[in-house]
Amino acid sequence: MHTEMKAGNYSRTKSGKKFYTAIFFVVITLSVSLISVSCTKDFEDINTNPQGFTTATNGALFNNVIQSIVPTGNELFYVQNEILYKQTQLAALTKAAWGNYTIGTEDIWSNYYTTLPEIRELETRFAVADTSAELRNMQAMLKIVLAIKTFKVTDLFGDIPFTEAGYGFQNLDLLRPKYDSQRSIYLQLLDDLAWADENISLSAVAAEPFTSFAPFDKLFSGDMLKWKKLANSLRLRHALRMAEKEPELAGTIIRDILENNKPLIDGYDFITSKLESACLWPAASGFKHEALNWSFREHNNLRMGSVIWNLISVNDSTDGSGINDPRAMIFFETNNANKWRAFPQVASADTPPSGGIPYGTHRDQDGAFSIKGETNIYSPFNYFVVRDEDQMPIILITGAEIHFMKSEIYFRGIGMGVDKMQAEIEYFNGINSSVEWWLQRAASSKLPTSGIEFPEVITIPSYLNAATVQGRWGFWNAATEDEKLEFIYAQEWIDMFRQPDQAYALARRTAMTPRLGDPLQHFRLPYPPSEAAYNAINMQEAISRQGGDSPETKIWWMP
Repeated sequence: MHTEMKAGNYSRTKSGKKFYTAIFFVVITLSVSLISVSCTKDFEDINTNPQGFTTATNGALFNNVIQSIVPTGNELFYVQNEILYKQTQLAALTKAAWGNYTIGTEDIWSNYYTTLPEIRELETRFAVADTSAELRNMQAMLKIVLAIKTFKVTDLFGDIPFTEAGYGFQNLDLLRPKYDSQRSIYLQLLDDLAWADENISLSAVAAEPFTSFAPFDKLFSGDMLKWKKLANSLRLRHALRMAEKEPELAGTIIRDILENNKPLIDGYDFITSKLESACLWPAASGFKHEALNWSFREHNNLRMGSVIWNLISVNDSTDGSGINDPRAMIFFETNNANKWRAFPQVASADTPPSGGIPYGTHRDQDGAFSIKGETNIYSPFNYFVVRDEDQMPIILITGAEIHFMKSEIYFRGIGMGVDKMQAEIEYFNGINSSVEWWLQRAASSKLPTSGIEFPEVITIPSYLNAATVQGRWGFWNAATEDEKLEFIYAQEWIDMFRQPDQAYALARRTAMTPRLGDPLQHFRLPYPPSEAAYNAINMQEAISRQGGDSPETKIWWMP
């Protein structure tokens, strides 16, 4: 599904993603193609479309909802690469050349509000269907995916239309939906996730309507234990996220999950490697993530920054002899002269510019991998990370993140008693999980055109492993309790390298992630311009309630 977006003199492919689900996806695509970017105009168009999504099967609708999790090229380019990597300092933005970030926010908004009517349609169908354990499994899956999508949007923008949104095709009075407070959205989604955990049946998977529905599940192929783990993992993440504003409620949810040993996505069981995660895997899901390379190739301004370099290398030796973390060689690579060199996170006016062509597709040819351009004097992102459109996953949550969250919970006593020993165990489990999971990604990664495999051109020394990370960043190296907490956040931040939206949330919540220069002052994305055109009254009410629409306006759960 290709569309073009003009920006200046450039023509940019937005997503380039395809899901192969026979005729029903064609019906969905034709329906959605009639929809524009505003949540209000979306509903008007759907309402007047005589060949709308009501003709599609439940499975086809759900597949389209899953597909919508994949970020578009414009989101990757204008929001992740231009804003979030810079604000989190997971990388260095060497030149801010793209001021038209609204192209990205419009895509995020449109993605959510063009999918929401399909979710509402499924909700309506499920509500009138014969109740069974199989149907409740399907309802739980839908609630979980709705939570994934809604948490993402509200965590970026704050208050958004939710309880009235997506119903315009059913009720014309809801064409301009009100904005819900982020707090109320959080509480409803957390309740929905609790419902999913309580109602998922692990045995109700062999009868209709589930057996016809499960093949459209591109996340877990109908494995309900994995869906149950995802529900509880999301509950844990977002309960912790609101712990500074709602400590009692957050603590109750966290305690329910941990004391009752509810199933969670697991990274490491002390000495046993699990390496579980919730991801969309392009090849397994039937699409190519072509927008990934496009967003880096056309943007071309991201390089390894000095902040992350100082955490993954003990010194600035350009030969890489100071590298203590194997993820350094998975996330980044050497410059055109085969040297490791970080771009200063806080650059001065006389800092030499970054250039070259490190993300060009020419590198996906035999004999051309090392050609990055003479002016590429700083270490770029690893080419496999930004070029592998088949095996590099879209990450939702990993077992490593769960361990780091549990480490913070036990360290600070959030909903649980303070237990520094358990916090340290979870911290080490997090490091083990993250390092080994990313090593797996490297081992299985290959370039889509030439088929060149990661180990063929990049060698990670065998002495670099989780133990070398622990040797430098173990708690025994911390001088204070606050520094131990900083270690937890730093390792969680590193693990989120390809989840800059989650790293952005961590930085805003804690104000303790690795950083140089001024404190973080960017807290949200302004609403897209289309909302001022189609839902102005409700948008202005939300802006007034939150205290503004600027990036400096804090969202609800921030301390």
